[in-house]
Amino acid sequence: MYDRILIAVDGSDEAARAAERGLEFARVFDAAVDVVYVVESKALRVASPGGETARLREQGEAALEEIEALASDFDRPVTTELAEGKPADQIVAFASDRDADLIVVGRQGLTRLGKRLLGGVTERLLHRSDVPVFVVPKGASDAVTDYSDLLVPTDGSERAAVAGRHGAAVAQRYGSTVHVLNVVDLQAAGGAFAAGGLREEFVERLEADGEEVVEDAAAEIEDAAPAVTTAVVRTASFDGVPAGVREYVVEADIDLLVMGARSRSSLGRRILGSITSTLLRIVDVPVLFVVRSS
Repeated sequence: MYDRILIAVDGSDEAARAAERGLEFARVFDAAVDVVYVVESKALRVASPGGETARLREQGEAALEEIEALASDFDRPVTTELAEGKPADQIVAFASDRDADLIVVGRQGLTRLGKRLLGGVTERLLHRSDVPVFVVPKGASDAVTDYSDLLVPTDGSERAAVAGRHGAAVAQRYGSTVHVLNVVDLQAAGGAFAAGGLREEFVERLEADGEEVVEDAAAEIEDAAPAVTTAVVRTASFDGVPAGVREYVVEADIDLLVMGARSRSSLGRRILGSITSTLLRIVDVPVLFVVRSS
């Protein structure tokens, strides 16, 4: 499924951790690896001629050399590229040029001034990339895991089904259990007129619907994944679905979250964008975001 992996780095510790995860994926999938460092065009514009510009490029070269050395630990040859421009645009363009089918990034990197940025870059990648994006957070374990437990949240959509197929492919390589989860969002279900709370019968009906959704999703991947389990949980948090996902990640000791990254409708993009942003903020395991076209 993943034949060519693009790892984007920026010289931060988080990017190096993401590179380790990307190289491990490449080893398991026997994929070719490209590594790109993008010198921000904004940084070049404000840099003084000569010395400062050269220093920015030297930082990029040093970061690429670090990943080249790291790749030897995984027995993976890599091709490196130093690019200039807007990071998200350059990463997407480079992935297209190299026919990459997976992009790997850290959740939070460094600007040229050493300030944390989330991801302007990461979130823009999720909106623009035509291939899955593997995002590694700061809180992820330094040790590369075997991904023994994968979580695929589902709402019954085609987007979630595509994510499920990617999750099953990863599970097959690692011998993982795939957890298929539906979150009943009580805040969303109640709306603005549920100040007195929701009737238990109504909530149970939502949970029954959720059971059908997870059973259907599990049936679609059960022949591809080594093991599949299902769950339906409730959440009353104002963070909605992401809060339910986070709680399950912790309780089930999930190693990797696999989910759809965007919707085609404008309303869907807003809702899914909010879910994506919240998950990036509150979940401390790597997330494989899968776009519908992949």
